[in-house]
Amino acid sequence: MGGENIDLKNIKPDKTVDARGTSCPGPILAAKRAITQVPVGGILEVLSSDSGTLKDLPLWAKKVGHEFLGYIEEPGYWRIYVRRKK
Repeated sequence: MGGENIDLKNIKPDKTVDARGTSCPGPILAAKRAITQVPVGGILEVLSSDSGTLKDLPLWAKKVGHEFLGYIEEPGYWRIYVRRKK
C-alpha cells in the first residue's frame, strides 16, 4: 500500500469496469483494456464476483507498474481499486 491513507468508500473512480459473472482471466483482461482510458494518476474500479481477482489484480498492477489501492466487499462481489501510475 502507498503512504497515503485512502478512504475507499469515498473514492471517485475515473472509470468503472463491471466484470461480475466472468472468471479469471476475464476481470484482468477487462482491467488491462480499461486502464488505458484512465488518466495517469486516475483510478480504475473493477467490479468482480471472482475471488481470484483479489489475488490476480494486485499482482498484475504491481507487474505493470500501477498501484493497487485495495477493495471493498459487497454482497456477492468486490469493488477493487487501482491507480494508474504511468
